[in-house]
Amino acid sequence: MIEENLTRIMAIDFGLKRIGIALSDPLKKFASPFTTLRNDEKLFHNLKKIIQEKAVEKIILGLPDKSDDSTKSVYKNVLEFKSELEKQFNLEIIMWNETHTSRIAEQRIIDSVKSKKKRQDKGLIDMHSAAIILSEYLDSIDN
Repeated sequence: MIEENLTRIMAIDFGLKRIGIALSDPLKKFASPFTTLRNDEKLFHNLKKIIQEKAVEKIILGLPDKSDDSTKSVYKNVLEFKSELEKQFNLEIIMWNETHTSRIAEQRIIDSVKSKKKRQDKGLIDMHSAAIILSEYLDSIDN
């Protein structure tokens, strides 16, 4: 069994094509973009591998605003994805408002990445969005 103080928290920015992943440090103080996974038939296998290798104890799942017409369909998909996560993994899953995280991530990337080609990488935006979700969650529990 892994000691609780060595475990991490994972955040997921769900997308129909890609899933952005961020991880906390073992002290659960910092959030770092980790990777982007394809939303395909290998997704849960790949998630399981990360969860085991990085000793993930909890998942923070970004939830879009259901009142926003542009994200209504994704909202339903996120709830279905959460249900499947619960079936696949015996972990606490917390839903977290992800409103504006993609825009914030895009701006941070514009400010920090020099290559225009890299700035347009949607996967980079997805994992940075997950890091913002996780950072907000970590800030909320660090009172």
